[in-house]
Amino acid sequence: METTTLEGIIMVRGKGTGFVKILGHEEDVIIERENLGFALDGDVVEIKLKKLQAGKRQEAEVVRVVSKAFRELIGVVKERVVAGKKVLYFNPDNHRIHVRPQLPTATAADIDMKVAIEITSWADAKEEPIGTIIETLGRAGDHETEMQAIIRSGGFAKNFPEVVQEAAQKLYKEQAQIFADAVADPKRRDFRGVTTMTIDPHDAKDFDDALSFEKLENGNYSIGIHIADVSHYVRVGEVLDDEAKERGTSVYLVDRVIPMLPEILSNDLCSLRPNEDRLAFSAVFEITPTAEVVGEWFGQTIINSDKRFAYEGAQEVLDNGAGEYYEELNVMMTLGRILRKKRYASGAIAFEQPEVKFELDENGKPIRAFKKERVETMLMIEDFMLLANQQVAKHIDDLAKKYKRDLVYVYRIHDVPNPDKIEELAIFLHALGYEFETNKGTVKATDINKLLKEIVGSPEENLIKTAAIRSMAKAVYSTKNIGHFGLAFKFYSHFTSPIRRYPDLLAHRLLRAHLDNVQIRPGDFGKYEAMAVQSSAREMEAVKAERDSIKFKQVEFMQGKVGVEFEAIITGVTDWGIYVQEQEALCEGMVRLASIRTDYFEHVASKYCIRGQKTGKIYRLGDTVRVKLVKADADERQLDFELVV
Repeated sequence: METTTLEGIIMVRGKGTGFVKILGHEEDVIIERENLGFALDGDVVEIKLKKLQAGKRQEAEVVRVVSKAFRELIGVVKERVVAGKKVLYFNPDNHRIHVRPQLPTATAADIDMKVAIEITSWADAKEEPIGTIIETLGRAGDHETEMQAIIRSGGFAKNFPEVVQEAAQKLYKEQAQIFADAVADPKRRDFRGVTTMTIDPHDAKDFDDALSFEKLENGNYSIGIHIADVSHYVRVGEVLDDEAKERGTSVYLVDRVIPMLPEILSNDLCSLRPNEDRLAFSAVFEITPTAEVVGEWFGQTIINSDKRFAYEGAQEVLDNGAGEYYEELNVMMTLGRILRKKRYASGAIAFEQPEVKFELDENGKPIRAFKKERVETMLMIEDFMLLANQQVAKHIDDLAKKYKRDLVYVYRIHDVPNPDKIEELAIFLHALGYEFETNKGTVKATDINKLLKEIVGSPEENLIKTAAIRSMAKAVYSTKNIGHFGLAFKFYSHFTSPIRRYPDLLAHRLLRAHLDNVQIRPGDFGKYEAMAVQSSAREMEAVKAERDSIKFKQVEFMQGKVGVEFEAIITGVTDWGIYVQEQEALCEGMVRLASIRTDYFEHVASKYCIRGQKTGKIYRLGDTVRVKLVKADADERQLDFELVV
């Protein structure tokens, strides 16, 4: 009997345990370290399933690596002693890389340098591979070195290949003809006479979306959600599309943006800049004063934005009750509030968490760290983007019923939480003194919202929100719609950011095809699912890069504050110490148990606390404590605190 092999993307966690998601299996297939072969985290692998053992998860072994996730690895050259001899090796920045390649050609001058290497030899999967340094980025811990390392570790690149830049320049030179051809398309509607505005962060350069407003004679409103028509410029099979597909997303680091598209497109030709004719793909809704959608139209348009607002500027107009476009903003805010209220009433989870922002000097060094202020105009824009994303996905379902066939589309899906994780969350919450009833690991979104409302303003609010988010499934892209648990939407897609997200570009192309009743070939279903999976993987890498850049800047910011005392919240408890988060810049670090000299403390796992043997003093998860910063290691991105007692 021939053994069937399967393909998938491997995720390596912990000390070398692999997981591969396989269609038809509820749980990921598990691959122990000795069965990883030559696979590294993120590789596409061919696996062979092992005989299923009763009561155990399905295991497998890697047969071969189909394609590598990374052509290079980024990390630091380190030294260790093996059999009395000094050996130089590579310590990867990406902790999901489970190997430590030897560097036989490295020299003492390379020690503690951040480098890019390639694996040049790996004869035995049970031995460490051999690597060669292909580029030295700089000394570990330096600002530019670390930022370049973060970019390169995720497989991203700021600079575009010359052929891609040339293709973008060609479009820019031909924009007049491209625009004339678009205007001549009878399917494209002209919205240039309708009041239109963009509302974005004050430092935004790419404007994905605009809102148009028109009061109708029947008392209703026509609200247009106009999205940059990237699909008109970036065509399937061309080099710009191949590059965008490979990148998958723009990456937003603390001090720079790594764009998905060349800036001549993302910041100019495709961007919905004020007072310039621009091509858009639009979702236009007739909405009653009570925010009921009673009519809709989807299609390509021409717009001209009358005003470029920053969130704060639009909020100021609303707060003052007067100013440019006050009436339009006021009505849209009223409608947005109703949409928001309905969404939460239906079970959407209010997971907003504070974001940390930095003020940098001319050398990129952080001189101030602070929590980002959220004004209500941000929520209003989110309300209308969510409406468009939801209604577009629902319209695909309506078209499928109309044409009496399945229609391929790229959805943004969010599965129900894993029951085991929900039970763990309930135990965690009970330890903090909160009631959170579950039914064998199942929970309603309304119950989570009830909890989130209960903790507002409490010291442990962010801690509990983080724990609740970690108990949720991850939102991903897929052609198979299962709905979005977190938003309580049966249908949901990402349609509103094609300048910076490749799945949105796919969504535009597929919607246009379905509006025109162009049938997608059955063989293309798998192609779109593969692109959805790849986009999900690139998104995860981008999120990791963004978090790594924040963590680095937090530690760098704290280097000048060694010896300073802070109020902090205990965010984690382990056998070796407690994790604490100071509340100004949201920096997290560790208080090692060995550093607490007033008593010998032991970890009581079941109570989420540490307890002193002599005094009985307890430090519990969620407690507020006073701590002093004793070390800030930018290279390792670690902060060490001591308790002030």
